[in-house]
Amino acid sequence: MNDEPSPRLDHLTITASDLVAGLRLYDAALGALGLVRQHELRDEEDDDVDVEAVGYGGPNGVALIWLVAGTPPTRAAHVSLRAPDRGAVQRFHAAAIAAGATSHDAPRRWPLFRRGEFNAIVEDADGNLIEAVADE
Repeated sequence: MNDEPSPRLDHLTITASDLVAGLRLYDAALGALGLVRQHELRDEEDDDVDVEAVGYGGPNGVALIWLVAGTPPTRAAHVSLRAPDRGAVQRFHAAAIAAGATSHDAPRRWPLFRRGEFNAIVEDADGNLIEAVADE
C-alpha cells in the first residue's frame, strides 16, 4: 500500500491581457461562488502602484486561483469550480455576463454528458473558460 499523499492542485494562475477588465470579471464570477480576493500583490520596487497579481480563495485564506498581468496571456484554459447549488450556478453566470464575460453555455442540465449535474460556462476576454457546476 502506498502511503504517499496523492497529488492535488495547489493553485492555478491565469495571465490576463487586460488585468483591470479581468479583475472586474473574476471578482464578479468567483465572488458569486464564494471566492474573494485573498491577496493583492504589487511590485515594491516599481513606482507604479497598480495591482499586478490577485489571488482568489475561500474563507481559509488560501488563494486557489491567481489572476496576473503579463504577456503572453493565458488562452483556452478551462477551470471548473464546484458550486453549492443550482442557484449559485445561476448567480455565477449572471454576474459574469454582467461583468463582461461571454456565455459559452447558459445554466442547464447536461443529461447526456454529466448526469446529475447543473452547470454554466462563461468565457473571459482571452478565451479562457470558467465553469460552475453543482450536483442536482
